[in-house]
Amino acid sequence: MDNLSTFVFKANNSIMRTQKCLTLFCLLFGIIASANAYVERDLLQKAADISELKSVLLMDRQWVPYPDYTDRTAWEQFLGDYRNDYIKQGEKRLGYEWKVVKATDYIEYERSGNRRIMEDPFGSNNGAIADLVMAELAEGKGRFIDQLINGVFQSCEMTSWVLSAHLSAQHSKRSLPDYKEDVIDLTAGDLGSLLSWTYYFFHTEFDKVNPVISERLRHELQKRILDTYMKEDRFWWMAFNYKPGTLVNNWNPWCNFNVLQCFFLLENDRDKLAKAVYRTMTSVDHFINYTHGDGGCEEGPSYWGHAAGKMYDYLQMLSDGTGGKVSIFDQPIIKNMGEYIVRSYVGNGWVVNFADASAKGGGDADLIFRYGKAVESPLMMNYAAYLKSLSDKDGIPSGDPFRLFQTLLSREELEGMSADYQAPGYSWYPETEFCYMTNKNGFFVATKGGYNNESHNHNDAGTFSLYLNTTPIFIDAGVGTYTRQTFSSERYSIWTMQSNYHNLPMVNGVPQQFGSEFRATDVHFDPRRMYFSANIATAYPAEANVKKWVRSYQLGKNSLKIEDSFSLDKADKPNQVNFLTWGKVDVSVPGVVTVEVNGEKVRMTYNKSTFTPTVETIRLDDPRLSNVWGEQVCRISLNANKQLLSGSYTYTITTIK
Repeated sequence: MDNLSTFVFKANNSIMRTQKCLTLFCLLFGIIASANAYVERDLLQKAADISELKSVLLMDRQWVPYPDYTDRTAWEQFLGDYRNDYIKQGEKRLGYEWKVVKATDYIEYERSGNRRIMEDPFGSNNGAIADLVMAELAEGKGRFIDQLINGVFQSCEMTSWVLSAHLSAQHSKRSLPDYKEDVIDLTAGDLGSLLSWTYYFFHTEFDKVNPVISERLRHELQKRILDTYMKEDRFWWMAFNYKPGTLVNNWNPWCNFNVLQCFFLLENDRDKLAKAVYRTMTSVDHFINYTHGDGGCEEGPSYWGHAAGKMYDYLQMLSDGTGGKVSIFDQPIIKNMGEYIVRSYVGNGWVVNFADASAKGGGDADLIFRYGKAVESPLMMNYAAYLKSLSDKDGIPSGDPFRLFQTLLSREELEGMSADYQAPGYSWYPETEFCYMTNKNGFFVATKGGYNNESHNHNDAGTFSLYLNTTPIFIDAGVGTYTRQTFSSERYSIWTMQSNYHNLPMVNGVPQQFGSEFRATDVHFDPRRMYFSANIATAYPAEANVKKWVRSYQLGKNSLKIEDSFSLDKADKPNQVNFLTWGKVDVSVPGVVTVEVNGEKVRMTYNKSTFTPTVETIRLDDPRLSNVWGEQVCRISLNANKQLLSGSYTYTITTIK
């Protein structure tokens, strides 16, 4: 996220919902998940009941730690060396032509599945508003006010602030906004919170031009966000109608955080504010309840900033808005959720990318530092300092308004820290069933158990990724550009979602299947032996005819040993064991596969009498994949020569110096 403009609605890359049927969406999006995931902790509701909350709320924006718009000296001090950068960024928007999001732009999602045609002009407008807000706060001369009014007025004139891909929440299930109802999704909340800050800082300046501007803005925020949140229980992300087995993912803290900002900035009645804030607490509790106690993010590191990260933002604002009286930062699960982003970092910008997560990232250093400070995690704070040492120090703080302002408050402290981060030797998530192991020869191995209905699910129970000296060797391709297909009944026709394009076997020619019942069982990790194992037979459908398939990984000093021990009811078709890589592959020597990626080489040995290898090249035309892996990836398939009812396969990976 490069700047405030791009963040506020780079939310466009977040999760989407299908437009045809909300029920179908819930099914395919992973709404029905493992009932074992949910524990009724209700930490927020236990921290304060509604009467206690009411008594500690700071009214009239007393909690806001940022200067008033008119306090020019304070803003110059607050922005410091970044002040002129924000002004220059805003100057580029003075001649900005506000874009119309046409009816057919919304309808196009139904017609072709294309999201961008609606999202691009919408996001561009919202980014312009964000830049103008910061420029006017930085300069304070009124030079940006008229253009900001244009953006505000245009936003108010829009029927909806919801993305076309998310408008299936409407009763019509259609992708064209219905003027008769309001919906809160990620971007409606993002824009709502941005405009709430705009109102907070500039309503007096708007009134000097025409009071109708502020009145209209306040009216739209009340109608679209405040009233809608209080009267509607039906949005799936709220989880107010939670039933055992229901998934609650990053939408929950993200939307609730945006709503909380709006209420804290706009609501002046203590009783109404207390009811609203407590309602958000009840909703966010469902997210924390759903998350495993080990803190693992099943959506992957790319979504950590939107999941645990937004939860932190929410908790921080709740603490600020109550004078620190309502806080759960001392709870172990909150700390565990934060440290996940550190433990999933491989190095040199690479991360463990299970599910739809990207293989590149590392996280927002400023956010990680603040979170780490709140939960007293030296691991997070040192990691944040390490990330900051790798970044462009000339870049100006960015993000949504709250994150940007919080970054400005804490940036000096972060930059004063030494970057003495050291990666953990291993990380084990016994509930989420993620396991990361390293050795002194540069191996980093990420494995997982899990089940095939996780949020942003891939059918990948038992898979692994291998990195050598931080370079990915055997990989998870990730996910391509989101379209309607991505979250529809056609999701598992996409090759990146299929187990046969992960580092997994096809049993009797059959891949794993989608569904909560298709999962790994008997998942174990022994840190003394650096040994992980899981029975993945239960991740395959009945037609695979598999009784047992134990996939194990043992990391030694100089090698990774992978073993498949299996027992079948029938042996109808030859088994096929697949490995995905983006490197140069050589299978010319029987019993040996060599892979080279950017100068890093490994050798994988197998029984040459057991398998015949083949290599499939997959061209990458989708920029979301090619920007990570280049023009192509390769699938190495070890094809069994005999159809056995039981046996074991062993593959040993070593480095080539």
